Amino acid sequence: MAHTAAARQEVHVLLADGSTVSVRPLRPDDRAAVAAFYTRMSPENLRLRFFTANRHSAEQSAERLCRPARPGRAAMIAEAGGEAIGLVEYHRLPGTDHADLALAVADRWHHRGVGTVLLEHAASAARSDGITAFAADALSENRDVLKVFTDLGLSVTQHFDGPEVHCLVRLDADETYLSAVEARGRTADVASLRPLLRPRSVMVVGAGRRPGSVGRAVVHNLRRSGFAGPLYAVHPVTPEVLGVTAYRSVSDVPQAPDLAVLAVPAAVVASVAQECGRRGVRALLVVSAGLDREDGHALLSACRRYGMRLVGPNCLGLANTEDGVRLDATFAADLPSPGTAGVAVQSGGVGIALLAGLSRLGIGVSTFVSLGDKYDVSGNDMLQWWESDGRTDLALLHLESFGNARAFSRTARRVTRSVPVLTVDAGRTEVGRRAAASHTAAAATPTMTRQALFRQAGVTSTRSIAELLDTAAFLHSQPLPAGRRVAVVSNAGGTGVLAADAAVEGVLGVPAFSPELTRRLIGALPRGAAATNPVDTTAAVSEDQLRGCLAGLIGSGEVDALIVSLVPTAVAAATGDDLVRSVLRTARDHPFPVAVVLPGQAESARCLTGLDVTVPAYADPRSAVRALAHAADRTDWLARPVGTPADVRGADTPRASRLVDEYLQARPDGGWTDPDTCAALLDCYGVAQVPWAWAHNESDAVFAARRFRGGQGAAVLKAYWPGLVHKSEEHAVRLDLRDDAAVTDAYRDVAERFRGKLTGVLVQPMARGGVELFAGVVQDAVFGPLVMFGLGGTATEVLADHAARLAPLTDQDVTELVGAPRCAPLLLGHRGAAPVDLEGLRQLLARLSRMAGDLPQLAEADLNPVIARPDGIDIVDVRVRLAPSRAYDPYLRRLR
Repeated sequence: MAHTAAARQEVHVLLADGSTVSVRPLRPDDRAAVAAFYTRMSPENLRLRFFTANRHSAEQSAERLCRPARPGRAAMIAEAGGEAIGLVEYHRLPGTDHADLALAVADRWHHRGVGTVLLEHAASAARSDGITAFAADALSENRDVLKVFTDLGLSVTQHFDGPEVHCLVRLDADETYLSAVEARGRTADVASLRPLLRPRSVMVVGAGRRPGSVGRAVVHNLRRSGFAGPLYAVHPVTPEVLGVTAYRSVSDVPQAPDLAVLAVPAAVVASVAQECGRRGVRALLVVSAGLDREDGHALLSACRRYGMRLVGPNCLGLANTEDGVRLDATFAADLPSPGTAGVAVQSGGVGIALLAGLSRLGIGVSTFVSLGDKYDVSGNDMLQWWESDGRTDLALLHLESFGNARAFSRTARRVTRSVPVLTVDAGRTEVGRRAAASHTAAAATPTMTRQALFRQAGVTSTRSIAELLDTAAFLHSQPLPAGRRVAVVSNAGGTGVLAADAAVEGVLGVPAFSPELTRRLIGALPRGAAATNPVDTTAAVSEDQLRGCLAGLIGSGEVDALIVSLVPTAVAAATGDDLVRSVLRTARDHPFPVAVVLPGQAESARCLTGLDVTVPAYADPRSAVRALAHAADRTDWLARPVGTPADVRGADTPRASRLVDEYLQARPDGGWTDPDTCAALLDCYGVAQVPWAWAHNESDAVFAARRFRGGQGAAVLKAYWPGLVHKSEEHAVRLDLRDDAAVTDAYRDVAERFRGKLTGVLVQPMARGGVELFAGVVQDAVFGPLVMFGLGGTATEVLADHAARLAPLTDQDVTELVGAPRCAPLLLGHRGAAPVDLEGLRQLLARLSRMAGDLPQLAEADLNPVIARPDGIDIVDVRVRLAPSRAYDPYLRRLR
């Protein structure tokens, strides 16, 4: 069986202290390095590893470890600076699915997480080998290694036998294990980012003398921001840049700085990075652009070799406004104000726009990072930093691409529970969309895939920078609404109607008030006011009257948020400023979600501040509604149960894997499976189709149809040949065949029309009526398997009523997916009809999710139609495409 990618090639991993090590398979030519590893090992460490201080055991181990890998056996080495610092080996015990495990770590690398990293990688490789548990022996006094086993997050049993302990480590990668890996990764990630985001000293390489140069601009901003630590410049000629002492080379700088900013020509970036690494620099910020593939590879290799985290290249820079840091290593024109909003962008231009917009709103920044070409540090890293920095309470992301989308999703699900995460959904068009054969793949657009990730992770997805800023203004200043009931209040009836229309179109409710509330509002407002919803206060409303109206609505319990639309008039008892002050006083005295609309008075959102409170104001009611709707979505997200892995019982994964392997051995390029293979795969996961039979001639078709027709029923005949996907478009389906003559006629028709490619026909009973749906899976190279669900039949792509979630699905994901399409009311019981078998649909989606997670070779699965009725579901037609694919563990810790 195939090993995971991590077991086949070198990867780099962060240790608990933020340092970087490489992990790779051992090779025969590593024997000298392994022997040297054991030679450096202390007698006590040797005794604990081999139960004896005799070095003969170490020599035997070195010989064995460097033998070529084979199924059921793997050996890996951890290295730092080209030196072996840890070894792990497992080999399958004969006749079992257990493997014997051996682990060793160099003396001076103890307690830094090397052993844990090696065990994580060995466990991932062993799972792909079909191994379910590690068996390991240790001396009972070797408490360090026993603690490594018990802290993994896996199920460990220990049996004491005299001075020895026999350990059995189960390799099930359940939620407990994934959470433990995630926690270790977060600790290591945050530690590795400190030299980058909280550097004690900074060096700018390429700090030019010419005004307007990028390096000079970075030095200027570092000085202007008041960076708290030592600042150095590197320039081959000038002795100083803007008052900062300059040195001729990196090696001449008197101390190794935490952070080096590289603003040098692309052709020398990699060589300067090497110099920085040798000097002991701990992090790089590369603002230089134009690196080709070779230069980029050399840059990243230098960072990995010397354990430097990297932002960029081709970026605007980074900033941290924290007291005691005051770092602005950007070449932006304006410095960000201190605050609590974290910002990470791929595009420098988007970054400048966001910083300007936040400044206009009065929202300060905690950390700003322009990720640029994102060779290393990513949005996932920044989420973990903001979660841990003790300052950030609002996160803004602009990501054009995802490295490990499934790891991002898992991190974001956790972070969004405490910090609102907002993003601009970039690249929503169909440009670049891959050609797709099945309905499922055709429905799986890039937008749908990203939206599935954002929705499941609780990320607030907006369609523009303006909408992102509108939403940030609301979330930064207002409490979350308890629900979606909105009261619209206006001093001009027309603007109130516009705001109410926008609220309803924005999926918010504008409920009618109770008679009691209506009476109270009428008593508080000027003559002629309308106290329905929307509320028209009339232009004559005074400051006190407006405040009384708003307080009455807040205290009524009948609404969850307010939209207040105000226009200045010449007849008002209060000026426009007075009315705004009334809203601020109400917000101060009665904290409640409120958005102000000032039609025609501002081009974009702004924040109204006074009386120690802030209220967002918008030029257009649709902007206010979108921001409020996003806030209500966040309320829904926080109330949503976390969910547990969807329960799928009776899955036969080993058999499914064998079927896939056999198919791909016969067809190395993959393809659409034949009906027998398709049915067998579904059967492994308890997914049953409508009964069917093969027919290769006319008499077989008639015989099968008789059996399926029963009494007064009908049969269906479907032509089949390899590669046929859309039978309806080929007119390859004949329905409602009620007697032998009709079956005979249908068979002769398809045999004649598809002469030369027909390999047989499928005969099925005619399915009973119900709601026609489709369900399916498509594998995305970046996002992993996507489970699709929606309205089915021949109009699937025309009506495009689809929803999607990324696998693996939780029970909560499954429930939401069934209710997500616009056709969902038909499933729940429309106009008095009984609801369909919802549990059957949930089980189907859960089983598809499990199948997609188990089988990375499952490129597409298309079940259409799936006919849902109150008494069950019928899966009428199924297509499955397999393609060669390596097993990939998305949660295995490694740097990109």
